[in-house]
Amino acid sequence: MNMNRTGIGVSEHAGAKFCVERIILDELKLEELAKRQTEIHRPSIKQKICDSMRCSVGQWKIWIVTWIPVLSWIPRYSFQENGLGDLVSGVSVGIMHLPQGMAYALLASVPPVFGLYTSFYPVLVYFIFGTSKHVSIGTFAVISIMIGSVSERLAPEYQFLTNGTNGSVVMDTEARDVQRVKVAAATTLLCGIFQVLLGLVRFGFVVTYLSEPLVRGYTTGAATHVIISQLKYMLGVSPRRFTGPLQLLHTLVELGSLTPQTHIPTLVISLVALAALVIVKEINSCYRHKLLLPVPIELILIIAGTLVSHYTDLKAVNGVDVVGRIPSGLVPPRVPEVGFFSSVVGDAFAVAVVGYAISISLGKTFALKYGYKVDSNQELVALGFSNVIGGFFQCYSVTSSLSRSLVQESTGGKTQVAGVISAVIVLITVLKLGSLFEELPAAVLSTIVFVNLKGMFMQCQDIPALWKSNRVDLLVWLGTFLCTVLLNLDLGLAASVIFTLLTVIFRTQRPRYSLLGRVPDTELYLQTESYKEAKAIPGITIFRSSAMLYYANAELYKEALLEKSGINVPELKKRKEKKRQQKEKDKQTGVLRELANRFLVSMKNVSESVHRQRTEHEHIANDIGIATVSHGNVNHGFQQEQDSEEEERDNTQTHSSSCDNVQEHTHSIILDFTPVSFIDTVTLKTLKNIFRDFAEVDVTVYIAGCQVCVVQQLERGGFFSESVSKGRLFPSIHDAVLHCLCLRDLSCSEFALERPCAMRF
Repeated sequence: MNMNRTGIGVSEHAGAKFCVERIILDELKLEELAKRQTEIHRPSIKQKICDSMRCSVGQWKIWIVTWIPVLSWIPRYSFQENGLGDLVSGVSVGIMHLPQGMAYALLASVPPVFGLYTSFYPVLVYFIFGTSKHVSIGTFAVISIMIGSVSERLAPEYQFLTNGTNGSVVMDTEARDVQRVKVAAATTLLCGIFQVLLGLVRFGFVVTYLSEPLVRGYTTGAATHVIISQLKYMLGVSPRRFTGPLQLLHTLVELGSLTPQTHIPTLVISLVALAALVIVKEINSCYRHKLLLPVPIELILIIAGTLVSHYTDLKAVNGVDVVGRIPSGLVPPRVPEVGFFSSVVGDAFAVAVVGYAISISLGKTFALKYGYKVDSNQELVALGFSNVIGGFFQCYSVTSSLSRSLVQESTGGKTQVAGVISAVIVLITVLKLGSLFEELPAAVLSTIVFVNLKGMFMQCQDIPALWKSNRVDLLVWLGTFLCTVLLNLDLGLAASVIFTLLTVIFRTQRPRYSLLGRVPDTELYLQTESYKEAKAIPGITIFRSSAMLYYANAELYKEALLEKSGINVPELKKRKEKKRQQKEKDKQTGVLRELANRFLVSMKNVSESVHRQRTEHEHIANDIGIATVSHGNVNHGFQQEQDSEEEERDNTQTHSSSCDNVQEHTHSIILDFTPVSFIDTVTLKTLKNIFRDFAEVDVTVYIAGCQVCVVQQLERGGFFSESVSKGRLFPSIHDAVLHCLCLRDLSCSEFALERPCAMRF
């Protein structure tokens, strides 16, 4: 690469190099060089409201097209390009709606005809408000079982037992079904209200808290509930209904105890239908590229089952349960009973979140594949309106179906028009053909539900894949599955979300702390434990945390820094305090020694005076023949004591110096703040303590890679002072390292830089 002084050039080969020469930048120099804006003008809330309330023609047009997307694309709809594909796709999906609508109605504990209503009204509403071109809105197994659990809880069968003839007890199924439809409609209306409100406040991001392992584990657990709930129809038995945690296990035990009472004709019908469904669906899967349309085995099975039941009179002769009366025509709208709202508010919110999570994930998958945009907030509004309007027509909650969406895409569907055509097929069935299916065995619908859950259980293949890729996500998957199976669907979802958030918190509290070293001849600083060529810089400790820094792990961050740096700050503080106390003691000892010296000098003068007098007396004594003994130096003992004290003091100072050598090899610590996106008050106090504690042992702390939002939070928190200025902040680790080496070079020339005040690499 040919490089000029500004560092701009053109790469000539794969091993291109670059060279930049500039001054070492700290935060103060960076703000001056880059001209940081201290105040960024943002529109106030009042101004935003005023802008949104402007009534210009252009603004109204944008607003209407945003909230009613069909107006933006239907005028440009091309029948030549999309008409045939949408027609074939709509007919195919409509044929699937018929058996699935009636089958999933059993999961929702409502009569089959209400499943057909659910496959009609919400589809038309989504056509107007939806933004995904390929998803098929309607009944779905997981949502149906969630609605069914609410319906059965608030309208249990024992409330509709009446006395029959001859003292027998009979079930008033008509009154039970009416009550359960009311519960399902009220739950659907409240679910739609939640979705519309969340969409209006732009709360579509709430689905981000439902990770993919959580959603897949939850839907697999819900599919387990669906399978267990359909066994009673396939075996022809009537187990008791259980509620609360572990209800699935209690139901399994009850079904096991009722196995000897299995109704053989019902079991035979279930096995035959199951075998036909499995075989034909495998053929469809193996030859999907050769078949123009997949074989509609569900519809064929419903027709065949109805004909066999009608001509053999299975209900009267063999006692096989059938679908029963299916009224022709559409029902008029009615206001759901809002009195149920207080009892279903938690369930409605759970259905709203799960339904939206399934729909938006499927919609974004198709949008990514075909290159168009799906508005997450508008999808929430569209799904909400589908449920609100559907609630008035006695439908139950809807979402996207994976199986129908795949058929709609594979058969050439291009737009939402395919959904309208499928709704027309359902409408024809409801108006003219519905009564023909009254003698359809219920076991056939149960087997359809059973086989269509194959895709849900195929998600168990995630387990070995997650074991290899990410075991924390595997733990989330398994934890969600177990919570959903062992608890109710609503409690299982709440427990799963809490468990997932706890794993996130746990990972932020247990990040990977590492020391960084410089790769030779580069400005790169990598983990010394992972890269052999990353060498630590003598005297400088570069510390990094793999997670963001906040109140939950701030203290752990400080402890890890002390451990990784090898600097025992508390111990060094004690040694420094002892050294200070020793200096005070030496100072006091020096004063006493000076006084003693003065005393010794005076004593010496007195001694010399006495000695002169004695000498004179000796001369006199010699003259008179008296011998005397001369005396030695009086201060000899004092001198020995002084020498002993000085030797002890020298030994003490030498020991103190050897203790201080512990931190002499580290004079600077650089904290890599590139993962940090915000600073809270606890983290701010921890940083202040880190800077203060290391300063007390003569180690300077710097921060590198600090984002501007973090700098602003440090400013507002009063972090900077005379002792800690913005000169401690650097835009990169390399700037901080060169700054430390420059200071060290100017003070003791331990490190020699070719150009100590320039950055060159």
